[in-house]
Amino acid sequence: MKLNWWQRVSKVIVATILIFTMAIAFTPTKMQNAHAFLAQGDAITDPEAILRYALPIDNKEIREVQSNIEKIERDLRSKRWKRVEKEVRNAAFALQLHGDDIAKDVPAEFSARSRELVDSIIEDVEALQELVAGQKRDKILATRERILENVTEIEEAMVRAYPFEVPQEYANLPQLKGRAKVKITSTQGDLMVEVDGYSAPVTGGNFVDLVQRKFYDNLPFIRAEDFYVIQTGDPEGEEVGFIDPKTNKYRSIPLEILVKGESEPIYGFTTEDVGMYLAEPVLPFNAYGAVALARPSSDPNGGSSQFFFFKFDTEVTPPGYNLMDGRFAVFAYVTDGAEVLEKLTPEDKIISAEVIEGAENLVQPQA
Repeated sequence: MKLNWWQRVSKVIVATILIFTMAIAFTPTKMQNAHAFLAQGDAITDPEAILRYALPIDNKEIREVQSNIEKIERDLRSKRWKRVEKEVRNAAFALQLHGDDIAKDVPAEFSARSRELVDSIIEDVEALQELVAGQKRDKILATRERILENVTEIEEAMVRAYPFEVPQEYANLPQLKGRAKVKITSTQGDLMVEVDGYSAPVTGGNFVDLVQRKFYDNLPFIRAEDFYVIQTGDPEGEEVGFIDPKTNKYRSIPLEILVKGESEPIYGFTTEDVGMYLAEPVLPFNAYGAVALARPSSDPNGGSSQFFFFKFDTEVTPPGYNLMDGRFAVFAYVTDGAEVLEKLTPEDKIISAEVIEGAENLVQPQA
């Protein structure tokens, strides 16, 4: 149903109030006071693009191709054909100059496949030039998607080693040394979640471990904040998190935030706590379906099993202008099933969750 003028104004007013009280802990405890600076810039809102940029690689040429191809969709929406033409031309030029270098910047065992992928990308970019000249929008988008799939495969192969060591004090916790895909089946349908252990190994490892333990199966969604979030992960009984059967203690997960330009995450503190007021997390809340660990308002290191999905509303929370970044640990994104996420309410539940890819990247603590 289309909102009338007053309903739209009311929605914006309510949302504005929520924005400035939104430095919250999405746990059964009360909200904490909000105080943060607004992030700036032309934020990336595509979860798959965010995940590509989060890969720990240093190849400017493949990033240049990626960036130009990603921008096509945005400019197509506003019918900026000249800009689309320029972006495709820039990608073609980068490939002409550096295609061989891109293909070679992978481990030896992947070199043949890398060459195939680069050749396919070059062919598709050439095809894009003709499609853009004919303004064939649907075919442009399909070709763009295929190029980005190939770019992603190359970039993933460029990661040669895990980029940092998790502090020894967290060696007793599961760690995800890479990525994993988790399928969540809910009463409204399926969600595909990609967990990024390159940026949040402890938070992501905890989640994947709990999925493998079947901890989340049959748990309800317990909290919904209007059009912003929906939360789950609260087990039955008095406990609000996971009790490790080996220790019989509550498993606490430290706040873990990797900031752009830093070599390893900040642990135990918000970015505001350490004076990094305008810091940009590698995994931001810009995308609809960002997945983050809930925590008590008084303890940044008190998160455990509860997590929430961020339902991004572009009408009232423009990308790059939120108070969530740096206060909660994003560790994953919904990459498929956004329409299912939109339907979820506290009347729904998780039927099952399973790791369908990347289980080998989970490292369990030593006994």
